[in-house]
Amino acid sequence: MTDTASARPEDTASGATDRDANRKQPVSEGPSDPLFGPGSQFNEFFNDPRWALAMVRATVLEAAHPQIGAALIENSTFVAHPWRRLRNTFLSMQRMFGADDHTRQREAARLNRLHARLAGTDAKDRPYDAMDPEARAWVVATLFESAVTMCRLSGQPLEQATMEKLYAEFQALLAVMGDRAGHLPGTLQEFWGYFDHMVEEELENTEALRIILYKLFDHLPAPPVLDGLPTVWAAGRALAGPVIGAITVASLPEPFRRRAGLPEIPGAQTLAQSAYLAIGLARFLPDGWIQAEGLAGLITLSPHSDDPRARTVTAVRDSMKRASALLRLITPLPEQPAPAQTTMAQRSAEEFFRAVLDQTGDGYVEWPDLAAMARELCGRLDLDEPQETKLYNAYADWWRELQTALDLDGDGRISKEEYAAGVPSLAGPALIRVAEVLFEATDTDGNQSIDADEYRALFRTGFRRDTTGTDETYSRSAFIKDFLSFMSGRLRSTPYEPLLSEA
Repeated sequence: MTDTASARPEDTASGATDRDANRKQPVSEGPSDPLFGPGSQFNEFFNDPRWALAMVRATVLEAAHPQIGAALIENSTFVAHPWRRLRNTFLSMQRMFGADDHTRQREAARLNRLHARLAGTDAKDRPYDAMDPEARAWVVATLFESAVTMCRLSGQPLEQATMEKLYAEFQALLAVMGDRAGHLPGTLQEFWGYFDHMVEEELENTEALRIILYKLFDHLPAPPVLDGLPTVWAAGRALAGPVIGAITVASLPEPFRRRAGLPEIPGAQTLAQSAYLAIGLARFLPDGWIQAEGLAGLITLSPHSDDPRARTVTAVRDSMKRASALLRLITPLPEQPAPAQTTMAQRSAEEFFRAVLDQTGDGYVEWPDLAAMARELCGRLDLDEPQETKLYNAYADWWRELQTALDLDGDGRISKEEYAAGVPSLAGPALIRVAEVLFEATDTDGNQSIDADEYRALFRTGFRRDTTGTDETYSRSAFIKDFLSFMSGRLRSTPYEPLLSEA
């Protein structure tokens, strides 16, 4: 166990592999009663709009677990990049609960490698480890219990047989991850005693919980689809944020609300029940109108994407901007500074620090920030070992290079003042190696150039926009030059902005 929170880049090469060596095989799926995919109980919930509220509730309960809360605070990007985290979580759940067993096993292995890299100590010097089986069991428990609560608050409680089927599916999920039986109770009847014990004895009012309830909703950045419309987003957030927070608090178990000192808002219980009931009515809309995959993709859709929906979104945004301009002519407001150009425009060191380097949003750059970059890139490219480890190790070397050059007070982290006062255009050998490894991972056919499909896999945009479908390629030298210009020269870059700096 490391005694420095999450600062274990040296473990990236072997930690995940060693831990996965003796994992138990998942439970088998019976053809007449599938545990995953079509026909499973969870599959019926996946496109249920109530699931969005249930997921927020489950995340709060997870964050209240001391180990999970510490791991979130030290390593997660949910504060600075919540929409990216939403997209990645949705994709992971889609893979884990889908019908294809190979995809599920591959995703489970990826998650285990990711979790094996997250360990350290919390603010009270207590160890945490994302591979702790009891903590992992609690994550699954919150998802199951929140699904049950979702139905109960909607006035449609699940029947006993349905709950047992759903519980068996979540047990199977934990088994796929390789955890031994026993960390999650074997029967549904035993589960409720376990859940009550956790709520009443183990959960805490953690910093991660407080951030989710009282900071995240109030300061939630605009999703990429609404980027450039700050007034519209701020107005909607001011109304929706407190309501979502109140609904979430009201839906939490009463013993935990009492122990954590969470406020009792008059009418919040009625509001929560009404919200679940009202949102649940959307499931009666025609098939295809409410699809989780489509909604998640739309929310996290970058205006720069080559997705056909991006053109529609851009047209709507332009219309809204014109309407806003007309409104300003009628009722003049103080003139706002013009937005910075989004293509190869110089930015300040402070802005680059905040938008790109500080991935966790805590005001400092540490190893978890660079690990988050590696994690996002590995996810975009769907890397397996050993390429994933090569990229993590390249970022670990860059972190050591940054520490040597910029950590002036030796506290193990880099402040924005230290970064601004240091070498603003730092492109040493380690960062060059990151670019080389990233190019090799993107160049899947190994021909020393990136074609349109490989480019799109990383950036989710058309290859150089107007050259998609042509014979043009992206050379190794051009790729590395552009990456270094973005990461060390603090130049805005259309391909890299959505990848590393969008919320």
